[in-house]
Amino acid sequence: MVTARGLVHAYGERRAVDGVDLDLAPGERVALAGANGAGKSTLLRMLATLVRPKAGTLTVLGHAIPDAARAARTGIGYLAHDPLVYLDLTARQNLELYGDLYGVADRDARITDLLDDVGLAVRAEDTVRTFSRGMAQRLALARMLLHRPRLLLLDEPHASLDAAGADRLDRELDAARDDGRAAVIVTHDVERVARVADRLVVLRAGRVVLDTPMGDLDPMDVRRLYTGVAP
Repeated sequence: MVTARGLVHAYGERRAVDGVDLDLAPGERVALAGANGAGKSTLLRMLATLVRPKAGTLTVLGHAIPDAARAARTGIGYLAHDPLVYLDLTARQNLELYGDLYGVADRDARITDLLDDVGLAVRAEDTVRTFSRGMAQRLALARMLLHRPRLLLLDEPHASLDAAGADRLDRELDAARDDGRAAVIVTHDVERVARVADRLVVLRAGRVVLDTPMGDLDPMDVRRLYTGVAP
């Protein structure tokens, strides 16, 4: 799904991502953790083809980046800090717009199913401006899944979600593994994500300092590993 070698991205003189190697197999779910400023969100945006590498090589879904970024994007679902939804459109209208952009053949039925899945069916005709932050995050989750992407890229996806919303997200990540989709999940809540991730990758100052399978680790073991290398 992803092959990265020596990825670099810099803001001025500061390297936010500094020589990262990363492989992601079908069905694999990777938790990407690290302190603030470690380079997690920048790396995720590079995988989403939204930020060009300054150096190194990157292949996403079999497409060389940045040359074939447009082709890669059709198979990527990206959930950022910003929900990326239009405040003055209804929940359904937002998904209709994105469904048209992605050419979703069964758009209307797919939208109805997703709004129900994320618990927004009763608010489908309300404008997003009236939504809480958590409700907007649920809509963003539906938007991300709308075109059935093969690669899910999520930046702090549990933020602002209530317990029910977080459980829905975890079930979706489990389903992704079962049907061969892959996921990279940027998180500070390593204990929670340890329940649904297969690997823990920790960045420090833009570099990978830990890349280990979750295996039989319990959440507290994961926390100890993380705190041992992240600062």
